[in-house]
Order: sequence, then structure tokens, then C-alpha cells
Amino acid sequence: MNERDIVVIGIQDWDIKIGSNCKNIAIAFSEHHRVLYVNPPIDRSSSIFDRHSARVQRRKKITKKDSSPLIQIKAGLWTYQPQKIVESINRIPFKKLFDRLNRINAKRFTSEVQSAIDQLGFSDVIVFNDSSMHLGQHVREFLSPSSYIYYMRDYLSRNRYWKKHGQRLEPVLIAEADCVVCNSNLYQDYGLQFNRHCYMVGQGCDTKAFDNRNQVIDVPEVLVKISGPVVGYVGFLSNGRLDPDILIEIAKNRPDWSLVLVGPEDSVFKESELHDYPNVYFLGLQPLDSLPGYIQGFDVALNPQRITEITMGNYPRKIDEYLAMGKPVVASMTKAMEYFSDYVYLGESPEDYLHLIERALAENTPILEDRRRAFASSHTWENNAKAIFSSLEKTRVKDSR
Repeated sequence: MNERDIVVIGIQDWDIKIGSNCKNIAIAFSEHHRVLYVNPPIDRSSSIFDRHSARVQRRKKITKKDSSPLIQIKAGLWTYQPQKIVESINRIPFKKLFDRLNRINAKRFTSEVQSAIDQLGFSDVIVFNDSSMHLGQHVREFLSPSSYIYYMRDYLSRNRYWKKHGQRLEPVLIAEADCVVCNSNLYQDYGLQFNRHCYMVGQGCDTKAFDNRNQVIDVPEVLVKISGPVVGYVGFLSNGRLDPDILIEIAKNRPDWSLVLVGPEDSVFKESELHDYPNVYFLGLQPLDSLPGYIQGFDVALNPQRITEITMGNYPRKIDEYLAMGKPVVASMTKAMEYFSDYVYLGESPEDYLHLIERALAENTPILEDRRRAFASSHTWENNAKAIFSSLEKTRVKDSR
């Protein structure tokens, strides 16, 4: 596709401290197009109750015109921070009143976005909306984009905050989009109920740091001292996302395995009986650049995801990171994980994990490791961006028939 002007809106700030699909996609877009990444505006409630937070303080500097709201990140990529505060309306139970106030918020928001578009000289813009269900409602009306893409990468309409109005509003957004792209088969099935132009495009991953074929990745000394086989997990140990019972089943029934957990714990994990088993090692939060070393030390990598309505569609980025290092992976069977079924051992119960880990240890070969690496290395953000544009082109071809 020839160079285009793309406006990215969503629900995550550019300076977010965790991984962000939307940010990675925007960077990939900017390799061949001009991109404006718009931060979500500050809402009234945050400006009052979170006024001392670093995020709000940075945004308030901009609203006071102490710094420029439009910042160039690199060639072809800018971020914009809206200066106007939007009203906090999510708790309003009355649909008509909410919709009226939401339209006012959206008009306030898009007027600033249009100002940034004009300042950059963008024209014939494509809008890429990363799950902004409220402010995104009137983007087509107020910005008149040449193409409008809606992106689903989480089941946010089932999230406690978003479900109040999102279950009603998201289908409207999906229906009016020219193209809907998703990182999960589950989300595609959901989107197809409202828009026939809904496509599964997978997800990107920066696997360079996890490439253990072309660089030496040292295993941290603390892990070298732990006897194998080592079965491990890297990530936030959260009861909302992970099933502690799976890990307890492993620790209790296979004392000859070392269960290594790398990441911070929530209160449930801190109080879990997992701390009572001598073959379980909690290594805590580690620097991001050290994580490949910990995975390198695993014999089998895990993603013991709790299976809920919210998690069924999650595309876990860590699966690509594990596979990029050639590691055998055992994970929970979800709709999203069907995509990995040829490369990952998938289970539904704690007992399944025991059998599948045994299989993974017994069956692993250099040939299987190379197959996993090749699969994961195809999931670049550049390929993800190409898949998104390819989906938009499919939409145009179908509509021209």
C-alpha cells in the first residue's frame, strides 16, 4: 500500500509501562506511513482523585500549555495529548443521558484530534481504533476518515469497567467499521455477528531478544543452581489470570521437578500453599532484559491460564517468547490458543498439565525446537501490520463485487 496518513486512537497512553499491542502496531505502521498516535484524554475524575499521579501530572502540564501536546517520536511518527478534560460518565445508568454526554465528550476529543491532523497536514486519513468504545463512537461522524478500522485484542466488553456500556456500544462500533481486525479466533467469531469484514490477524512479538540461535543467552546464576528438570513461568502471578491449582498440582505430585516462577505476586499467590513446597522457587520481579535468560533455563515453559469468559480470547505474548527460544510449552486450552495447537501442548485440567509436561520432556528434539522458533519468528509486528492492511484491502475487494 502506498504511504498513507494514519490516526491511531485507543485506551492506552504512549508512555505506558507495560507491553502495548497498539503502540507496537503504530510503530510498525510508521515504517511505511505517517502515523499520529493519540493518547486518551484525562477525564474529570482522574484530574481530581489521581491529581498527584505522575501520569496526570504530565498531562496537566500539557493542558496548562507548559509543554507541546504534539511530539515527534521519530520520522513519520507523532504522539498527541488532548488538552481538554472529558467528563467522567461511565457510572451513569441512563442510556440516553450517557449517550448524549458521550457525544459531547467525543466532539470535544475529536475536535482536538482534527486540529493535530491539520497541523501535520494529514489528508485522506485511516483511523485505527484500539477498543475505544466510548470516545470512538462518533469518530466516523466527526473525523470523516477515508477508512475506519476497529481493533479487538481483548474481551474488554466483559471487563467490569467497560461492560456497563460496552456490551451495548461495542457492537455498534464493530458494525460501522469498514474493517474489524482481531488477535483471536474468539474475537473474530464475536465480530462476525455484526460485520462480515472481520479478520483474525494474529499478533506481533519482538523476538530478537529471545533468539538463542544467533546470540549467547546466559542463564542467571540463581537458576543454574536449581536442579532440573525445570518447569517455569515468566510473568505477573495474578489469580485473575492464572490458576494456582494447576501449579499446586504440579508441585505436589512431582517433587522431582523444580517449579520456577519469575514475576511479582498478587495477594492470592503470596498467601498460596505454593510457598510451602520445597520444589517451588519464587524468583520475583526481574528486569525485562534478563527474562530471556530465565526462559533459557527452563526445560518446559508454562502458561497456566485460568479459563474464564474474559481470558478465553487472550493471545498471550509470552507464548511467542517461549516458542522463539524453542522451548516446549504447556498451556491452558482456550479459543485463542487453538492458533498454537500445532506447536503447544494444550490442557484443560491440572491433571492434564502433569501428563503434558511429561510428554513435552520426553518428546523434545532439536527439530521440534527449530519448528517452534520458525513459527514464532514469523509473528513480527511488521507482519502484523501487513496483515491489517491486507484485511482492509480484502474489505474493498469484497465491497466492489
